[in-house]
Amino acid sequence: MPPPCSPGRILHVDLSAERVWEEPVPEDWYRLYVGGEGFGARYLYDNLRPHVDPMSDENKLLFITGPLTDTGAPTGGRTVVMFKSPLTRTIFASNVGGHLAPQIKRSGYDMIVIHGRAGRPTYLYVHDDSVEFLSAGDLMGRSPREVQEEIRRRHNNREIQVAAIGVAGEKLVKFAAIMVDGHRAAGRGGGGAVMGSKNLKALAVYGTRFKARLADEPNFREAVRKALSELLEEPFVRDELRKYGTPSFFDAMNATALVPFYNWRRSKMPEFNDYLGHKPYHERLSVKPYACFNCPVACGRHTVVPEGAFKGVESGGPEYESLAALGAKTGVKDLYYVAAANYLVNELGLDVISTGQVIATAMEWYETGVIDKSKTEGLELRFGNGEAVVELVKRIGRREGEFATLLGEGSFKAAQTLGGNATYYVMHVKGLEMAADEVRTSKGEAWSHMVSPRGADHLRPWASIVDAFGYLSEEFGITERPDPFKEEFKSWVKPLEEYSMATNLLGVCLFTVITLAVRAETWTKLLNHATGHGFTMRDLLKVSERVINLERLFNVREGFSRKDDYLPERFSREPGDGTVVDQDKLLDIVYEIKGWDRDGVPTKEKLRELGLE
Repeated sequence: MPPPCSPGRILHVDLSAERVWEEPVPEDWYRLYVGGEGFGARYLYDNLRPHVDPMSDENKLLFITGPLTDTGAPTGGRTVVMFKSPLTRTIFASNVGGHLAPQIKRSGYDMIVIHGRAGRPTYLYVHDDSVEFLSAGDLMGRSPREVQEEIRRRHNNREIQVAAIGVAGEKLVKFAAIMVDGHRAAGRGGGGAVMGSKNLKALAVYGTRFKARLADEPNFREAVRKALSELLEEPFVRDELRKYGTPSFFDAMNATALVPFYNWRRSKMPEFNDYLGHKPYHERLSVKPYACFNCPVACGRHTVVPEGAFKGVESGGPEYESLAALGAKTGVKDLYYVAAANYLVNELGLDVISTGQVIATAMEWYETGVIDKSKTEGLELRFGNGEAVVELVKRIGRREGEFATLLGEGSFKAAQTLGGNATYYVMHVKGLEMAADEVRTSKGEAWSHMVSPRGADHLRPWASIVDAFGYLSEEFGITERPDPFKEEFKSWVKPLEEYSMATNLLGVCLFTVITLAVRAETWTKLLNHATGHGFTMRDLLKVSERVINLERLFNVREGFSRKDDYLPERFSREPGDGTVVDQDKLLDIVYEIKGWDRDGVPTKEKLRELGLE
């Protein structure tokens, strides 16, 4: 039997045949995989044949909830979106906030699986046990924000939640995003391109047939109070994140040499705080905070440019990653250009991290002579040129021109096409562009980027919190600050990695744990009181480890190995504002700690320990 907080059903939608069916979630999945990314990893491993083309009808697109979705647990509104990535060709999990997941669960489903390809532009309307295949012909070319508003108008229901793609997804840009609430993005890995390849413009959901029950409501409520106390009393969350949103990260990370500038040439430039830090951000933009479902932090920022050439431009963000991707990495100091570029990213439906990194790479190609103005079709791609950044975002999202179309394939594939030494300037792992978290000043962060199943990953875990900021955790045995510049003594990264994965299993926000705020023990209690399970904290972390290794096995089956776990060569040759990474040394250490062999394959002993033999 499924736990009382879970519907226990999977909805399958075959776009090709316009057919739907339901099946129960396998009962042992709740114990072995908990929910969220765990369910998705197991489903994709079992149901995608090796080497399937990510843009083919055979790829699957999954929207998944967790056991804490819509239960009253803090931040219990996250949706995990999973697929095989067209950008990396790895298994991929992208996570998005907003208010979509509760509506999926209220409709009676733990997971929605999209199969096939529609014969015409389509949007799906899931409302309780009804699924409608509706024409999206007149929605094509419109932004995700506009699509959401039009769908709500058509069905006369403001409560409908919509996941939609923009023009970038329609045109199969390999890092197109799936947008929720208009500007919240399941951004990484090209889920928008997968959705576009299926001729699916939007998924709209409204549910009333299922209401989550709690196995032990009094103790659950007490655990909620404890989680809220831990979250809101953590100093950075209380004094920075709630007050200033994610732009607060910029100043803090710049002070600890974690922000990449000028395509990773530098990582500490204090003068940029005067342009992109949270103080000028809140002084120059009109800013209002907003929250995702049941979130007490409200880190989101809705902004309007009040003056100048972009007066009236209004959007969600820019968030920290936008400030870094479209500002610091490209050397653009004018906040209004960054805000305008961020607006276009949301309207076109792009991943802001990959978009900014692709442009920063192109700028270094231009500065070093790999390309010239004839290749860029007239754009002066020099660092600091905000006008060029805004224009190139527009061209990439619309696939306008040969150069922008090439960049829309991702920076690594573009570099392979250009040849010469172009690949040296591509900041990626497994084809996924790196986010704005320096690896030379936190070797724990290097671990995260190198061996994540998604490719370059700054959040699995955000190891900088220990390495760079000196946070400690008795729960994970981190009682002394490690040397951030050394590859050794990084065993603490493994439980932190599992702690981060646990949020994606439960259906809650990673921001509750990146500063070690809500304890793993507290999340375990919330899980147990919601479901009736009897997990210990170590049990929960073991489930996370099982999912991490299952995703590794998926990638091994696709042909990935040690050769694909390396950072760009720049990090072994140029120290920046930190020290170079001894990549072979670090990989040997990581593999031993994780129970993998020298080629990065989980050993038989490890698989037996995890029940994956």
